[in-house]
Amino acid sequence: MSSHVTPKKTYFAVFGTLMALTALTVAAATVDLGGLNTVVALAIAGCKAGVVIWFFMEVRHARPMTRLTVAAGILWLVIMLILLSSDYISRGWLGRSQGW
Repeated sequence: MSSHVTPKKTYFAVFGTLMALTALTVAAATVDLGGLNTVVALAIAGCKAGVVIWFFMEVRHARPMTRLTVAAGILWLVIMLILLSSDYISRGWLGRSQGW
């Protein structure tokens, strides 16, 4: 297994990116976006998770099969979040249609 040496400059850039995204999360929390607050927060969190996976878990230097496995895991997570949100959104419809 080959070892990749990452320069310190890269780690400082990743740290700066994560701090900027954290500041963006705090700034987005102070703005009232209605129902989009959760969507914006999850999008920013997804970006931060992507940065951590790509740099700290060394996926950028991984074999193609490892990258495919990571992509499949992320795709599965997105599918599950879509199903979860569709269930959550449609819960009120059942009660209203039956007169509850």
